[in-house]
Amino acid sequence: MRRRRAPERQVAPDPKYGSLLAAKFINNLMWDGKKSLAQKIFYQAIEYIEKKTKRNGMEVFEEAIKNVKPVYEVRPRRVGGATYQVPVEVRPKRQLSLAIKWIIRSARARGERRMYERLANELIDAANNTGASIKIKENTHRMAEANKVFAHYKW
Repeated sequence: MRRRRAPERQVAPDPKYGSLLAAKFINNLMWDGKKSLAQKIFYQAIEYIEKKTKRNGMEVFEEAIKNVKPVYEVRPRRVGGATYQVPVEVRPKRQLSLAIKWIIRSARARGERRMYERLANELIDAANNTGASIKIKENTHRMAEANKVFAHYKW
């Protein structure tokens, strides 16, 4: 039996830009509770983006997040002994958390030497609709498109 839904936690905006989105991103980037290190990596990445693209780093960051957000995903649904992959629309909060996780995972998998360079280059790629995180989103959409015939199992 399912218990009640977990209460939503309010995140304090990040100190440098006053952005809730940046604060959530930093919290996801953090490992072992080392928030100051995660902040340092994020801010260095934003500066690196500004140096490399001659654009506002936060605008590039927000555009990257917007481009990576998935619209559809597949959820497994059991019907009469068979499990179908049913395409469903993604809730806005989940869109944001998936986009953040995909960007960070893709950045960690990159080959550059420093984490802030990996993150900056992944954000630039995502803002330009290229890169590994965009590929993950497209694969998710492709799965949903391929399983559209099971859409009537939506609950």
